[in-house]
Amino acid sequence: MVSKKLIAIWGFLDVCLLAAGIVSLVLSLVWRAPNLLMNMVLSRADLTAGTVLAIFLLITFAISIGAIVQPNHVTGGLVMLNYALLVDAITIVVIGSFVWFFTLQERNNFYKLWLAATSETRLELQNKFKCCGYFNGSDTVEIGGYCSSPNFAAGLNETVLSNFCVTPITSFADMTLNNVFTVHWKKGRCNHLTFCKVYGFMAVVLCLLLATLCVIKKRQEEERFKKIDAKRGGRGFV
Repeated sequence: MVSKKLIAIWGFLDVCLLAAGIVSLVLSLVWRAPNLLMNMVLSRADLTAGTVLAIFLLITFAISIGAIVQPNHVTGGLVMLNYALLVDAITIVVIGSFVWFFTLQERNNFYKLWLAATSETRLELQNKFKCCGYFNGSDTVEIGGYCSSPNFAAGLNETVLSNFCVTPITSFADMTLNNVFTVHWKKGRCNHLTFCKVYGFMAVVLCLLLATLCVIKKRQEEERFKKIDAKRGGRGFV
């Protein structure tokens, strides 16, 4: 018989998988709300990818429930579960790596978004961060608000990086993307709730896959011993 300890570990990991799916779905929906900076950092494609991942994880959880309640001699459901977990793992790697590649050219990538933004959006960002232009005071600067005149923008100290919008925008983006797609630890504990996002899910998926393999192995052993016992007339082992 599969030990209660193994089933308890498997059950805990399965609940973690459910939590991962729920968190991914909720955040992907919440972050669609109008927010100037968040909408700039996380595109619709990013949020759609998060929703797709959430659906995959929730479907995998549903498969796991159907698989674990099957009789011991039926392991097909658990095998199917492991294939689903492999699909989840591949999806996590693809989504996380896509965003990681984006961050390698973060300054230039956000420059494209800066150029594509409306004048009103650029002006709002300048006022928010108290900066003028992107790379310097004459680079696609919008006059108004904090940047009251071309002379004011051109006269900003170029050695102070925060005077130009590239620094505060990419700093916010870097912090957001790191919190969403990587693991942060502080004093042995997860530093951010969004650790549960993307790459952090990989630990849950892989651990559940390994636990499922252990359950399959134990069930197969139990069935093999039952067959041996039956051949011996049900007397059991001496």
